Amino acid sequence: MFLTVQAHEYHKYPTLLMQMFKLRKRVFADQLNWDVPVQGDIEKDAYDELNPVYLMWCDDRKTKLYGVVRLMPTTGPTLLYDVFRKTFPDVVSFEAPGIWEGTRMCIDQELLSQDHPEIESGYAFSMLLLALCEVAIKHGIHTMVSNYEPQMKRVYRRAGIEVNELGRSADYGKYPVCCSTFEVSKPVLAKMREKLEINAPIYQVSLPKRSIADYVLEAA
Repeated sequence: MFLTVQAHEYHKYPTLLMQMFKLRKRVFADQLNWDVPVQGDIEKDAYDELNPVYLMWCDDRKTKLYGVVRLMPTTGPTLLYDVFRKTFPDVVSFEAPGIWEGTRMCIDQELLSQDHPEIESGYAFSMLLLALCEVAIKHGIHTMVSNYEPQMKRVYRRAGIEVNELGRSADYGKYPVCCSTFEVSKPVLAKMREKLEINAPIYQVSLPKRSIADYVLEAA
């Protein structure tokens, strides 16, 4: 199942949150060798202290984490502006309530293959992106912005997403870092579902009476 975990819900999902920080350490520090803050066997940065929303892919009992992406509004502090400012032109501005940043997207390939061997890694990322699109539409987000390495473009294409690359920089590591946006809309969602052959919604709204944007903007 796919669900969102907001700041006022963190206490309900300590197991999933700890799995998330450990997974991020294995992926971003150990596998990708990114310069990220590591504390023992977890990766956690300053933005995790700013009440982000986590879109989580987990089992129905909510005890196993298969994948996650962190979501933050561009009206507050973001990696986009604070760390990756060189990746997009100075004339471009993303600060708007309907534009959100997605970061730290990762999949636990080993656990997923154990529980769902029928889902290969590329398709798994596509499913997480589909859930992200559903979340955004449900909560009034019209544009997602993200920084990524060039090889991720094929993941977006496979999911049926057309990204708009605004710039890139080679100042951050082994590979260039790109900055792109993609539209969130019902036509985009329909294209993604057709591409992935998924007809029904996969995102479960964890708090149907309150939007993500309402909570995060209030907390900020």
